[in-house]
Amino acid sequence: MSERKPYTYLTASIDEGVTRLNVAFYTADLQVMVLGVGEGRPTLDFYSAEGELKISTTGAGPVTAADVALARKITDAAACYLAECQRLHTQQQDNPDRADESAA
Repeated sequence: MSERKPYTYLTASIDEGVTRLNVAFYTADLQVMVLGVGEGRPTLDFYSAEGELKISTTGAGPVTAADVALARKITDAAACYLAECQRLHTQQQDNPDRADESAA
């Protein structure tokens, strides 16, 4: 198995006056924390030495129903990501010769 090096990927595009930013962290060195607990405006923070991504309430204001719905989607997606990582890790441990194939 070849060694894969961690990296962060950032792109920016402007299409018809709309700016779009894409950030991709391809590293296990990512830190995740929640700031602002008990202060009225929580912030979910993902960061590494290369970059940072913050998710917070709409307009940095009071929590809305849409903010709660987004938090549920994030939780569901994180649970799915965890399950898939666990499945693949177990599979790779059982068959290390095929570990590169599952990463492709």
